[in-house]
Amino acid sequence: MGTVLASDELADLYAAQRLSLVRLAVLLVDDLASAEDVVQDAFAAFAAYPELRHRDAAVGYLRTAVVNRSRSALRRRRTARTYVAPHDAAPPAPDDRYLLADEHREVLSALDQLAPRQREVLVLRYWSELSEAEIAEALGISRGAVKSTASRAIDALEKILEATR
Repeated sequence: MGTVLASDELADLYAAQRLSLVRLAVLLVDDLASAEDVVQDAFAAFAAYPELRHRDAAVGYLRTAVVNRSRSALRRRRTARTYVAPHDAAPPAPDDRYLLADEHREVLSALDQLAPRQREVLVLRYWSELSEAEIAEALGISRGAVKSTASRAIDALEKILEATR
């Protein structure tokens, strides 16, 4: 493996990667505050263990950590929702969707209806622009599974979008 990142290099890595990782997490957890927490937790874990801080694996480790922490955040959210009556939930704030154009909101809404793995693959592929190999590594699945999941997800997304028009 490569050399271990120094503290100043770690700060530079944070500055360079934070925004793209927050964008990734927002698309997975659908909440800016949770996304920022997920990314912060990933960097904190990365910084806490020098044996993880190799230059060669830094971005891949952080991306995988963000995906895994996003999954955990969604599980915690799902668990919390089972204990709270639906009428007790506060309505979403008007700025939650960043005032996106209608078509972007439609796509995000359709993404919310996909299976979690399908959503993860599409977000990593089209928003984070990762290769099939990088997606497979981040999700811990084979490249073939990435291809088939992406294909099924695109088909499902098209059907959802057609049904809303």
